[in-house]
Amino acid sequence: MTREGGMYGPDITFLGVPRVDLGDGPSLSHVDVVVIGAPYDAGTSHRPGARFGPQAARATDYLAHDGSRPHLALGVDPLRQLHVVDAGDVEMPGVDSEASLHRLEDAVAAVAGAGALPVVLGGDHTIAWPDVTGVARHLGMGRVSVVHFDAHADTGDTQFGSLIGHGTPMRRLIESGAVRGDRFLQIGLRGYWPEPETLDWMADQGMRSFEMTEIVGRGLDDCLDEAFGIATDGCDGVFLSVDVDVVDPRMAPGTGTPEPGGLTARQLLDAVRRCALELPLAGMDVVELSPPYDHAEVTAYLANRVVLEALSGHCARRLDAGAQGPRSRAPGRPLLEGRGGARSLPGTAAGGRARSRG
Repeated sequence: MTREGGMYGPDITFLGVPRVDLGDGPSLSHVDVVVIGAPYDAGTSHRPGARFGPQAARATDYLAHDGSRPHLALGVDPLRQLHVVDAGDVEMPGVDSEASLHRLEDAVAAVAGAGALPVVLGGDHTIAWPDVTGVARHLGMGRVSVVHFDAHADTGDTQFGSLIGHGTPMRRLIESGAVRGDRFLQIGLRGYWPEPETLDWMADQGMRSFEMTEIVGRGLDDCLDEAFGIATDGCDGVFLSVDVDVVDPRMAPGTGTPEPGGLTARQLLDAVRRCALELPLAGMDVVELSPPYDHAEVTAYLANRVVLEALSGHCARRLDAGAQGPRSRAPGRPLLEGRGGARSLPGTAAGGRARSRG
């Protein structure tokens, strides 16, 4: 598992973090997070191009690629306060799907086994099968739960007659025993698939799937509260899998199977941050970014920020669990509160109520 670099395009790292070679075991001994590229889109059922997703997610940013990203809401810099490295792309030619997926599983297992958080940049959603399995090889089969943001359930039995495809990985994970069906949480489903037989199978496994109408009716935070309670019951870690098509295509057009009526980009970023702040993350992937269908790189920017929100939340959770108590700021507080002089800010407890504009 030597470092392959960029399989498609220049060899760059995620926002300038250091490189790492997964074949060099000692180099992983003090690492907190390892970014892995999975440039695979042979599992797509409609528009291809997700093989270029890892490159876009690493590169798309208007700031310098200096390995630093201070988070305004949390007051942490995950790329500095965590030891984040980039292992490059796993070699995943679509003409040899089984070997490609096995290589990815081994890479994820090596990272998880070293005690680091694997962050996989896809690639189509087929890669969730080896991603989660690689983590389960470390935590134990059935000991990892999945929180899955997606417009689609990805629980089909076969796709074009094959067990491998981006419409089937969640069924493969449950059938293999890597994940318990009753610890599989899906958020953002909508549209016109799957068919009733597949929904029956999902119900028989005990899956909990939050369709968009329920999310709109109850509110996303309430649905997340329920999902988090299930995810942390009887499992040792949570895998976060984010398909960018969970977001409405007007905000995320660069994806292979767009479905109108999804979450907003803001909702997804806040939800991902909550996941990382409140759940024991054991791994994550961001998938289905297809740059050929993007407009003005808006989907690539979103994918990049999904990773940063997760890393920032993960960093804050780790810091706040330290012996010295909380070291991050609570999201939602006034940005400049506690900075500069003693003058309190409008709208805070010390400064009184903000003046009405009415």
